[in-house]
Amino acid sequence: VKYLANLAGMQPYTFSKKDEEREKQWNEYSEIFKMYVEHYHNELLKNHDFSFAREYLKKRKLSKEDVLNFKIGYVHYNTNFYEKIKSKFNEKNIMDTGLFYFDEKKNIYVERFRDRIIFPINNISGDPIGLGGRILDNNKNLAKYINSPETVFFKKGSNLFNLDRARKLSNKVDNIYLVEGYMDVIGLSKNGIENSVANLGTSLTSRQILILNQFFDHTIICFDGDESGYKAALRAAESSIKELQPEKKISFLFLPN
Repeated sequence: VKYLANLAGMQPYTFSKKDEEREKQWNEYSEIFKMYVEHYHNELLKNHDFSFAREYLKKRKLSKEDVLNFKIGYVHYNTNFYEKIKSKFNEKNIMDTGLFYFDEKKNIYVERFRDRIIFPINNISGDPIGLGGRILDNNKNLAKYINSPETVFFKKGSNLFNLDRARKLSNKVDNIYLVEGYMDVIGLSKNGIENSVANLGTSLTSRQILILNQFFDHTIICFDGDESGYKAALRAAESSIKELQPEKKISFLFLPN
């Protein structure tokens, strides 16, 4: 804002105290997230003890290139990243990221994504602001997928997985595939279809439709071929039709189950 105001010869915008506090908060939030994503991405790539996590991804047909492209990581069970960063950041700012929760019985900070493969969720500029996590084995006592909780800088209904990459294609293609999950986006990317995004485990919101409309004229909603995917597509139709502008188009693609 300061830069553009100067360029246009306008009165410089003065940051209020609140603006400055938010900016400082964002810088810390962003730095913690970048350190976290980088650390566990490197652990997945290089740590000899985690060959089982790499084998799991191979079984899911993910290559090293896919891991690098999407900055995928693995958070092991007996990890304690909190100890690494507690001297650098204050406790409140660390907790505000949603990466940890406090276990009152054991009196320790616990990693929310431990023993999970993690998928960074980036903002439109490509900075990680949230995570999706998947367990390696199908343990019935644990949710298969979890997302970061809502934070000051991460709102599920206002973000889409892979939007930071897909939006760069909007000058080449006018359509975008909206799919259900991280692995769907990565699967399409592997097959040369880069113009895809996923909503984050919640119903499609009007805000997400408006964001897609900023970059693409045609949204193709392609959810799973089973009954729950069909129902999710119907709900998405209701949300999207409310936001449909005259020059925009929404289609539905139903794949065989």
